[in-house]
Amino acid sequence: MQLRLHRSFRLPDPLKLARYAKAPELGPKVLFFSGGTALRETCPELIRYTHNSIHLITPFDSGGSSAVLRRAFAMPAVGDIRNRLMALADQSLQGHPEILSLFAHRFPAAANAHLQWELEALAEGRAELIERVPHPMRRIVQRHLKVFLSWMPEGFDLRGASVGNLVLAAGYLENDRQIDPIIYLYSKLAEVRGTVRPAANADLHLAVALRDGRSIGGQDRITGKEHPPLDSPVERIYLTDDLESLSEAETQAPESVLRLIDSADIICYPMGSFFSSLMANLLPRGIPAAIQRAECPKVFVPSTYPDPEVYGLSLEDQVGFLLRLLRRESGGEGSPRSFLDAVIVDRSARSAEDRESLRRFLDRLGIDLLATELLTPATHPRIDPQRLVSLLLSCT
Repeated sequence: MQLRLHRSFRLPDPLKLARYAKAPELGPKVLFFSGGTALRETCPELIRYTHNSIHLITPFDSGGSSAVLRRAFAMPAVGDIRNRLMALADQSLQGHPEILSLFAHRFPAAANAHLQWELEALAEGRAELIERVPHPMRRIVQRHLKVFLSWMPEGFDLRGASVGNLVLAAGYLENDRQIDPIIYLYSKLAEVRGTVRPAANADLHLAVALRDGRSIGGQDRITGKEHPPLDSPVERIYLTDDLESLSEAETQAPESVLRLIDSADIICYPMGSFFSSLMANLLPRGIPAAIQRAECPKVFVPSTYPDPEVYGLSLEDQVGFLLRLLRRESGGEGSPRSFLDAVIVDRSARSAEDRESLRRFLDRLGIDLLATELLTPATHPRIDPQRLVSLLLSCT
C-alpha cells in the first residue's frame, strides 16, 4: 500500500534500525537505481543493517577502460557493476580482502610493453597479487583470466584495465553473453551483501537531445568529466546502437530485474549523475511498469552537490523529467504517486522560500516533501551515509 511518508513513519526509527542491525541477513530489500560510484560510501553503512539491498546498475558506460572492452566484444559495460560488487563486499575479517584487492587492481595507464606479460602472470598464478588469493578462489580467477586471454584480440589495449572488469568480461563471454551467472559467482566469492544486476543486458549507448537542437551520444560525453560539460539543458534521453547516427534503439529489461523491482520494500532514486546514472536505468522497457506495480514507498533523493548533467534544470524540472520518463509506457497515464511518493532534501541545501515553492509544486502532484538533515560538517556537500541509510530503512 502506498503511504504518506510524513504521516506514517517515524524518521528515523531507532527501534527498527536496532532490529535490522541485530539481524542484517533478514534486513529489508532497499532497491536503488544508480551508477557505480554515487553510493560507494553508502554501501558499507547499508550492509550493517541489511544484506538484501538491490542495486540495478547502468550498463551503458562508454568511457575509460569499459569503452575498450565494449569496442572489442560488443558487450554491456561492467565497470559500474564491479564497483558496486566491491562496495557491498564483506570488509570484515570474514570477508575476502584478497579478492577485493585483485578486482580493484588496474594496469598502469601509461604505455607499457609488459602489460600482456603481467596479465599472463596473473592467469598462471605467478604474480604476488594472485598468490595471496586462497584456493579454490584462486583457481576460479585464474581460469577466467585464461578465458579472457583466449578471447582477447591482437592489439587489445590493456592500459588502465581493471582486473575485475576483465574477469567479469570473461565470464560474460563464457556464459553465452549472459552477465548474471558471473555476477552471482563473484558475489559468493567476495561475500557480497546484496544483489547487483545490470538494468539490461544490451550493447547500447546513451544519447540526449538538448534544448538547442543538438544531440549528443555516449555516456562519457554527457557526464562533463571526460569531455566539456553540457551547455544546454537536456530535453530527452534515449538509447542508441549507433554513436554516429544516434538513431533510437530499445531494449527489454530481463524478467529477473522486473521480479527484483516487484520484491522491493522501498525504491530509491538516489543522488548521483541524474541522466547517465539514474535516468539511464529507467530506459529499458518494462522497468517503469514494474515500478508502478510495486507496492512500496518510492523516494527521490536529489544530489546535494553540483551535477553538470542537470545544466539549466531546477529540482522541479528534474522531478518532472523523472515522472515523464516513468509514465511513458502508460502513455502518460497513471498517478504521479504510483511512481514517486516523496522527494527527500537536505533542509540546509535550500532556502525556506525555495522549499515552500517546491512543496507547492509537489503538492499539486500529490507527492510529499521531506526536508531533513542529510549533510554533516564532515561530509558536506555530500550526503552523510549514516543519515541516508537510517532514513531509508525507517521508511520500510
